[in-house]
Amino acid sequence: MIDLYAWTTDNGFKARQMMEESGLEYTLKPVNIPKQEQFEPNFLKISPGHKIPAIIDHDGPGGNTISLCESGAILKYVAVKAGNGLYPADPLERVKVDQWLFYGSATYTTLAQQFGYFWVRAPEPIEEAKAYYDGVLRDMMSTLDRHLADNEYMAGDYSIADISMYPDTHIHGVERIGLDEYPNLKRWHDVIEARPAVQRAWGPF
Repeated sequence: MIDLYAWTTDNGFKARQMMEESGLEYTLKPVNIPKQEQFEPNFLKISPGHKIPAIIDHDGPGGNTISLCESGAILKYVAVKAGNGLYPADPLERVKVDQWLFYGSATYTTLAQQFGYFWVRAPEPIEEAKAYYDGVLRDMMSTLDRHLADNEYMAGDYSIADISMYPDTHIHGVERIGLDEYPNLKRWHDVIEARPAVQRAWGPF
């Protein structure tokens, strides 16, 4: 059994989507970010950087109970544990997945979150920052669109690389910028959105 600590953020949806795709049994443990529950002492023992998502696996390697934070690490750990192809066994295929997994985790989400802050959550509008991150997000979406012109998914078959980038594409691309200028990215998004596991992951929290 895995306990998933998450909230309704891009990284939270990544981990929830991963758990639904994995087929592993899990319990969702909401961490209410607006109420700053991420700073509670018990949660800090699981996620020292006070970030969601985090997991506790009560049947980890060797039967040990382990805790893990950071969305990219969680995607990779759960995919390997599930063994259902979301992280391929072939070393050459893993290289491709790792490249886009790290792009999604370290670049795409990180900068998309800055777009979200300045466009949605900032207490005062800062037009220069809004314009800058609008351009950054559009550039990243163009990168993904060009790549997807010749690839059905980000790295071969559907994988954790796709899961790492879907939430920000959905939240910022679909709901804020729109995907009309990025037809390949839209095709990719819509195919993933239709997956039953994704529908469950984005259902009521």
